[in-house]
Amino acid sequence: MKAAELRDLAAEELGGRERELTDQLFRMRIQKSMGQLEAPEKIKTVRRDLARIKTVLRQKRAK
Repeated sequence: MKAAELRDLAAEELGGRERELTDQLFRMRIQKSMGQLEAPEKIKTVRRDLARIKTVLRQKRAK
């Protein structure tokens, strides 16, 4: 997900996506600890997407 795409979304949508990704990251960490995670590299992409969303949210709130 690109930052330019995220800037087009409303703050409510970004908040919802932030909650979804936080929950997904939590579940992935549990799966990793139990050795059930099939794609460990996906954690990296989820963390980066979450950081992008948080950055865009912060920018929108500062305006």
